[in-house]
Amino acid sequence: MPAHLLGPHVVGKRIVIRRLVPGETGPTGGPAFTDILGVCTSWADGTAVIERESGEQVSVPVAEIVSGKPVPPRPNVRLRIGVREAELLSAAIFPGTTSEALGEWVLFDHEVSVRRRPNSALAIGDPGIGLDAAIDAIETFYRSRHKRPRAKIEVGSAAEEALVARDWVEDVTVEFQLAGLAATRRILPPPVEDARVETVAGTDGAQVLITLGDTARIMGTMERDWLAIHDLEVAESHRRQGLATKALATLLEWGAERGARAAWLHVETTNDPGLALYESLGFTEHHRCRYFSSPTP
Repeated sequence: MPAHLLGPHVVGKRIVIRRLVPGETGPTGGPAFTDILGVCTSWADGTAVIERESGEQVSVPVAEIVSGKPVPPRPNVRLRIGVREAELLSAAIFPGTTSEALGEWVLFDHEVSVRRRPNSALAIGDPGIGLDAAIDAIETFYRSRHKRPRAKIEVGSAAEEALVARDWVEDVTVEFQLAGLAATRRILPPPVEDARVETVAGTDGAQVLITLGDTARIMGTMERDWLAIHDLEVAESHRRQGLATKALATLLEWGAERGARAAWLHVETTNDPGLALYESLGFTEHHRCRYFSSPTP
């Protein structure tokens, strides 16, 4: 009877084991032991395979394991990101976006795209002036470009209160979700081998479009060691067939090959299927943002 309760049920979990080192003598003259910490990737045919943090795979005969236990996942330092820094990652998704600083606020503009994200002010942090004056500056900036003024704020912030007081119109609320790449990849199925993977022109290889025939598509953008997940679409006639997870698996492999350590995405709070999918893959809510539009176009 082993002195531990490890077995096939710990595959995919982080564990620490103490193993006997055959043929070696310990410092007190008895048997030699060594400890191994990592994620158990296999437990079969009398052998446990443990992946260290470095990526090294260590095969250990089960008979040589003298003790061991599961341990909590190692915190991913990339997940300790501030709200403003996290939201600034969005800029890389839309090549050609220009911006103007207003203290810590950032006013984004895109000449081609009409989408919300690259054409809104990121009103998070200290604008360096009073909130009313800062909102006036947003209105001036976008109206000079013949666009309706829009702002993205952190839910519950003073900026939100100021916009509401000026009758700005609430648009959508989104969750910023993130996950450690390695942990999520262990949950996902294998990537799709015959997926079409196309690097987007003009992004220096930092952005990719992945398509699974005519059934699903997804895009990803690398910014440092962060992988943004966006534009996931599955044809209506092919939904609930696991295509979204297959597309995500293929994208995360692409990101891992380029050094990504964390993945993030925005999902609207009314998108129940999306929220359920990402929760099942280990994504967690970091914060919520809300878009507002000026009361007049």
